[in-house]
Amino acid sequence: MDPEESGHGESDIPAKRRRDAAATREAILRSAVAAFTRSGYDGVGVREIAQGAGVTAMLVNRYFGSKEQLFAEAVDVAFAPRTVVTGDDVRTLSRDAARMLVARTAPEADQLGPFLLMLRSASNPRAVEIIRASTERHVGRHLTDLLPGAGAGERAELLLSLIAGVWMMRKVIGTTALAGADPTLLSGRIEALFRLLVEPDTDHEEPTNPTGA
Repeated sequence: MDPEESGHGESDIPAKRRRDAAATREAILRSAVAAFTRSGYDGVGVREIAQGAGVTAMLVNRYFGSKEQLFAEAVDVAFAPRTVVTGDDVRTLSRDAARMLVARTAPEADQLGPFLLMLRSASNPRAVEIIRASTERHVGRHLTDLLPGAGAGERAELLLSLIAGVWMMRKVIGTTALAGADPTLLSGRIEALFRLLVEPDTDHEEPTNPTGA
C-alpha cells in the first residue's frame, strides 16, 4: 500500500520525532531533578543522569549543552510548584502557609524535594546563583506581588527564611521540641510569626511628602 493512501506518509515523521524528542528531554529532566535532589550539584555527573533517563551522556549534552544548564532547568522544574505558600489570598496566607509548613515538615511526611536540592547544592557558588535566581523568579515573586505595603520584597524573603528555618530544624535536624510539637499549637505560633511579615507595619511605612515636592 502506498504511504499516502495508508495515512502514514512522510508528513507524519517530523511530528513523531518531535514527540520523541520532547519525551526524551522530559525523561532527562526528571532524572536530573531526582539526581540533584539526592546528591546536590557537585555530587552527580551527566553520565549518572543519562543512565537514569536511559540515554547516553552525549544525548544529554546535545539537549542541554552542559551540566550547568541542565541544573538550571532542573531547578526551575523543581521550584515552580508551590509547596508551602500555595494560595493567592493574602487574608489567609499566614494561616494557610503555617498549617501547610507544619504538615509538610511532620516527621512522617515526605521530604520536600526543592529544599533538599537547595541544601545539598549550597556549597557550589554557581549553583547558589542559579537557585537564588529561581527562588526569586517563582515563590519570591509570588510573595512579593501578594504582600501589601512597603518593603514587600524584603518581607517576602524574611518569610521564606522562616519557612526554610523551620524546615531545617524540624525535618532535617529533627530537634526534639519541634519534631514532637503539637501540630495545632505549632501552627498557631508560626502563623503569629508569619502575620508580622504579611501584614504591613504602618509605623514603618515609607514617608510621603505632603507638599508633593
